[in-house]
Amino acid sequence: MENTGMVIKSTGSWYHVLHGKEVTHCKIKGNFRTKGFVATNPVAVGDKVDFLIQKEENTGLITKIHDRKNYIIRKSINLSHKAHIIAANIDLAIILVTLKMPETHSIFIDRFLVSAEAYSIPVQIVFNKIDLYGDSENEKMEKWIAVYEKIGYPCLKISALENINIDTFKAVLKDKSTVISGNSGVGKSTLINAVDPKLALKTANISDYHKKGKHTTTFSEVFPLEFGGFIIDTPGIKGFGLVDLEEENLATYFPEMLQLQNECKYYNCTHTHEPGCKVVEAVKSATIAESRYKSYLSMLFEDTGKYRDDAYR
Repeated sequence: MENTGMVIKSTGSWYHVLHGKEVTHCKIKGNFRTKGFVATNPVAVGDKVDFLIQKEENTGLITKIHDRKNYIIRKSINLSHKAHIIAANIDLAIILVTLKMPETHSIFIDRFLVSAEAYSIPVQIVFNKIDLYGDSENEKMEKWIAVYEKIGYPCLKISALENINIDTFKAVLKDKSTVISGNSGVGKSTLINAVDPKLALKTANISDYHKKGKHTTTFSEVFPLEFGGFIIDTPGIKGFGLVDLEEENLATYFPEMLQLQNECKYYNCTHTHEPGCKVVEAVKSATIAESRYKSYLSMLFEDTGKYRDDAYR
C-alpha cells in the first residue's frame, strides 16, 4: 500500500519518514535527480514523499518525491563541489549567530542570506549567548542589527542557556517549518531543547582551547514541536559555499543593491568599476554597509580568486 509522508531524518541510504504519528525507515527506489544541479543527497529532510510498505521487512521504499516549494543548499565539503540539500519545503530559516565562543563572521551570515534569497526563503537572524557578551560584543551586535534590520532581516537577541527571550523565539516558530543553521558550537541543540525540553537533544561544551564548537548533530533532522510546527536541526557548518548562482544575478540577492540596480548608468553593471554606479556611490556614502559590499565582492570573485576591495575607494 502506498503512503505519503515527510522525510524527518536522513542517515546515508536510509530515510525516516513521518506519516501521521508513525515513522517508517525507507530506502529509495531508483535514482532521483534534482533539476539544475547534482546533489549528494537526492532526498532531503522536509521532502514530501510517497512510499510503499515492505511488509516482510517492516520497512518502506520511496517511489516519488513531491515537487519542492523551496530548498536551501550549500556546496559539499568534499572536492566534488556537488550540492548538498540542507532541507526542503521551508517556511522560515533561522541563522543562529554568536559573537563569542565561537565567533560568527559576517561573510558567513551574508552567504547564508544570499542562498536563502535565491530560493525565496524568509530569514530571521538570532543572536545567541548574549549572557556572555561584554561591551565590545554588545557594540558589534547592535551595529550588525542596525545593518541587517535596515535591509529587511528581523533580528532577535537570546540566551538559550539563561532562557532570555525564549518565549519570543517560540512565537516565531509556531506553526511553521523552520530550519535552524549556523556554525558549530553556536548552540542550536541547546536552543531547541530550551524551546521544547521533551526533545532532549544531545549537546556538547565548547572546546576551551580552540573556542570552537564540537559537532553534536551529524545529520539534519526534523522535530515536531509540542506547541505547533516543525524545527529542522542541521549539522554545524564552517563555511557556506554558494551553488550555481550566476555572477550577473548575484547583486539581486542583496536587497539593498537590488533597490538601486536600475539607477546604475549601465544595465549590466557589476557594481565594481563602472562609472555612474549607484551601488558604489551608496557604499561610499555609507548608505550600504561596507561589510555587505565586501561580502558581495568576495562572492563575485570567488571562482577567479581575484578579490577587489578597491572599487569604492
